[in-house]
Amino acid sequence: MPDSPLFTAAAIAVIVLAVAVVVGVGLKVMRSFRDLGTDAERATYNTLHAASRAGQHLRGGLQPAGAAKASKQLRVLLGCDALAITDTGSVLAWDGAAEELRSSLMRLAAEVLATGRTAVVPHAGHRANGKAEHGSHDYSAVIAPIRSGSKVVGAVAALAPAAGAGLVRATSEVADWIAAQLELTELEASRTLLMEAEVRALRAQISPHFIYNSLNAIASFINTDPARARELVVEFADFTRYSFRRHGDFTTVAEELRCIDRYLLLERARFGERVQVSLRIAPEVLSTVIPFLSLQPLVENAVRHGLEAKEGPGHITICANDSGAFAEVTIEDDGVGMDPEHLRSVLAGHTDGIHVGLRNVDARLRQVYGDEHGLVIDTAPGEGTLITMRVPKSQPGHDA
Repeated sequence: MPDSPLFTAAAIAVIVLAVAVVVGVGLKVMRSFRDLGTDAERATYNTLHAASRAGQHLRGGLQPAGAAKASKQLRVLLGCDALAITDTGSVLAWDGAAEELRSSLMRLAAEVLATGRTAVVPHAGHRANGKAEHGSHDYSAVIAPIRSGSKVVGAVAALAPAAGAGLVRATSEVADWIAAQLELTELEASRTLLMEAEVRALRAQISPHFIYNSLNAIASFINTDPARARELVVEFADFTRYSFRRHGDFTTVAEELRCIDRYLLLERARFGERVQVSLRIAPEVLSTVIPFLSLQPLVENAVRHGLEAKEGPGHITICANDSGAFAEVTIEDDGVGMDPEHLRSVLAGHTDGIHVGLRNVDARLRQVYGDEHGLVIDTAPGEGTLITMRVPKSQPGHDA
């Protein structure tokens, strides 16, 4: 057996060595955390972080609530004592010191709002009131215009004991950054208006062509089969009520399929057995949210441009499948098909008057979900057409 004192000493040495290794590793890790990023990198991160948080509050435009929250982040960004944001008529937000100057700011900013040029106002309290108010005479104000296109829509004012060249440049940059956020907000609003316009275009497409043909088909049954005529009138009313509803930009796969069922019932009243339809629908995708009137125009395209020009019966297959994080819907017809080059021209908007529904649905899908979610269309003359649409099953913020 080993000598007990020697064994004890060896054990102690091993423990000390282990502790030294742990301490060494710990110090190295601590140093690595302390050295994580240079001062410039940390400054860049803090700047981008503050700008990102401020941008979130300006998404609703130049409004008091959003401006008040954004001003807190922007004041930190500029490192000034106080920061104010105005529109053309009033102070929307004030953060920091010198609150006594708030009532005078619009007078100080009048020239900036009129000329669109940044101004430096030394001793802002004295300039505004004709006298030096307690404490206010120590502040200089840098006031920069916020532009929307060629129009001045507001101003940013930074107050500090002295207004150096750095603060002047930084305040002007912040004003330009706010203008960019407002332009993004306007762009988003324009996208929404464009989607609404495209839905109206689809409704206009439905109105003259489909309604005329449906009413003629219903009229043909009034004398020969009154019960069938009444049934078709009800289906026609339900279809038009859905198609011309005035609320919501989104619906569900289930609702759109019900609309398609009514549409096909009315078309079969006109075409009879020439239009044959098969459906394969996975129940788990029925609740998936999709843009309003995004499937029905694809089926109408299959009938009007695929089967109507074909001799004899034609077949349409509608499938909706669960594809992991996506719902995949395909609409296939064995009609006359089209030239791929012509299709590209249609989707690019270079051909007017035909396939309006196809182009509008493709454009709306790209606007809502991104270019990777546009329609995928396989077609050739005489080979029919297969249209595939893939949308995310999870869509926060989109309510049917």
